[in-house]
Amino acid sequence: MTELIAQNDMKYIVFQLMDKEYAIGVDVVQAIEKMISITRVPKTPSYVKGVLNLRGVVTPIVDLRERFGLETKELEESSRIIILNLEDFDVGLIVDAANDVLDIPFQSIEPQPDVVGSVESDFIAGVAKIDKRLLVMLNLEKVFEPLKRGSTDEL
Repeated sequence: MTELIAQNDMKYIVFQLMDKEYAIGVDVVQAIEKMISITRVPKTPSYVKGVLNLRGVVTPIVDLRERFGLETKELEESSRIIILNLEDFDVGLIVDAANDVLDIPFQSIEPQPDVVGSVESDFIAGVAKIDKRLLVMLNLEKVFEPLKRGSTDEL
C-alpha cells in the first residue's frame, strides 16, 4: 500500500524566503550548500551575485530575494545555496533557509492563484496545502528564463 501512495506523491525541497515557504522538486536539486565565497561577475544584474566553482563546475548564483523583488537582508547562518541542475545549465539559489524534504501528494497542489502577493505571479506554478502549511511551488522555467536565453543584459 505504501508503494501505491508513493506513486501519487512527489518529493520537494522546502525553503524559506522572508516568512513564506517555497518548494522545488528534488529531481532538479543537485545539492544544498552552506554559504561559500562567490566571485562577482561584472555587468550582471544585482540579483546575479556571481559564480562559484563547486566540485569543478562553475555555477551562476542568483539571490532569489532580489530576483523576486523582495527586501534584501544580510546573509545569516541559516542561509543556503540550493544548486539546481536544469535541462540546459546549473544554477544556484541563495535562500534564507532550507527547511524540509516533503512528499507532496499531487492532489494537494492547486493551480496558481490569481492574487499571489509579493512574488511575481509568473514565477509561481501552484500552491500546495500541507496540514496548516501553504507552500508556493515555483515555475523554474520562468524564474530562470533570462539565464536560459544566455543574455546577461536581460537577466
